[in-house]
Amino acid sequence: MTDKTAFDIPEPMRAFADKSVDQAKKAFDDFMTATLKAIEKTEHSARTVQGGAQDINRQALAYLEENVASGFDFAQKLVRATTVEEIAALQQEFLRRQVEQATNQGRGMAETIGRAASEAAPKPG
Repeated sequence: MTDKTAFDIPEPMRAFADKSVDQAKKAFDDFMTATLKAIEKTEHSARTVQGGAQDINRQALAYLEENVASGFDFAQKLVRATTVEEIAALQQEFLRRQVEQATNQGRGMAETIGRAASEAAPKPG
């Protein structure tokens, strides 16, 4: 026969422990709710950022194609040139267009990046 020692927890202490467990559970539930909301917001931001990155990549690719086409066009004109003066004029025109294209493309890329950044920025609230 084993002797069991009675271990009575006074009712006020039991109530306090029960209340503490309830408070801890509520705090954990609140934490999980806030965490899930943060994850959803992050996922939304990631999708927005990803969409912005895709826009930037598409625009960069379009600019690359435009620049390569300009280079090939210039090369074809050079091959057909018959005088040094014509080559010089073609070179000058090509450089002027390249500077103009670079300026326009830089402006366009800055607008696309700015739009993507503002769309990805966290909204208040």
